[in-house]
Amino acid sequence: MNRLTLALDVMGGDFGPRITIPALSLALEKNPMLSFVLFGDQSQCSPLLNSLPSTQQQRISFVHTSHIIEADIPFTQALRQSKGSSMRLALEAVAKGKADGCISGGNTGALMGLAKLLIKSLPNIERPALTTLIPSINGKSSVMLDLGANVEADSHLLLRFAEMGNIFAEVMLDLVYPRLALLNIGTEENKGTQIIRDTHQLLKQRYDLNYIGFIESDKLMNHMADVIVCDGFSGNIALKSLEGAAKNILTLFKKTTPDSHLCHTVKRYLLRAIFYRYYRKLQQINPDRHNGATLLGLSSVVVKSHGGAGVNAYFYAIDHAIGQIRGKIPDKISQGLNRLHQNL
Repeated sequence: MNRLTLALDVMGGDFGPRITIPALSLALEKNPMLSFVLFGDQSQCSPLLNSLPSTQQQRISFVHTSHIIEADIPFTQALRQSKGSSMRLALEAVAKGKADGCISGGNTGALMGLAKLLIKSLPNIERPALTTLIPSINGKSSVMLDLGANVEADSHLLLRFAEMGNIFAEVMLDLVYPRLALLNIGTEENKGTQIIRDTHQLLKQRYDLNYIGFIESDKLMNHMADVIVCDGFSGNIALKSLEGAAKNILTLFKKTTPDSHLCHTVKRYLLRAIFYRYYRKLQQINPDRHNGATLLGLSSVVVKSHGGAGVNAYFYAIDHAIGQIRGKIPDKISQGLNRLHQNL
């Protein structure tokens, strides 16, 4: 296995180094050929880095910057103020070939804009799509895109998302002829916006894609499709609704109550006994295990972690990036798109 270097925006996310450094330590422990280039405030990071085993410290390089892009500033302002920021420097490291991929939990719009500016897009791809694997109740996964990189998308852009998502599913899920669906408010032909209906007609004509029609949001986790295509506005709302529902249900099994210890214990075990099968499935679809969305359509791997991710969730985002780099996902997306367009 070849050596691999990741650029990490260590300040990105709601909790910064308190989460990112323990998470990268887990990744280093699991991957002996992995190393990191970190970008952030050294005064905040040094105490945490010094607590790591010396063998891990030897695989970490640090670039100091006190400048970060705040999560709540507008997109254009974020780009104007990005020079010398931890996010921009991490992306520049990838663009200059000093790292194989980048992970950040910072401002999504800024990450999208800077990645498009600094890292070459794949041929025929105008705008990258934020893409992730969402869990299903049967233990399998589906690809979903876009999840917030493009709030608005026309039919042409949605068609490109479908093509990229199809190839991503073939590689990441080891599928042949993945089932592809378009997220809509109903399954009838006359439902949805004009853009959705136009995209539906375009996809019906693409015999190289296994298009199965519309899918509604209540079926996203039923594994009725392998690839789910939508604009970033709809996708972001749908994904966060799924994450919130899953976390809240899991909390019901763990939440402490004002009852006596004995009463609480009995209630907890009764709940787990009655709903054991469903509880086990819910643990498998824990959103933390699926943290990390890829900016699909770039020539290098850039992964966006949820801003509020904990240590384990951030580790999964790092692991997601590693898997894509090892699998040469950008190259395979590029090759697959070339084949598709040659056959049209």
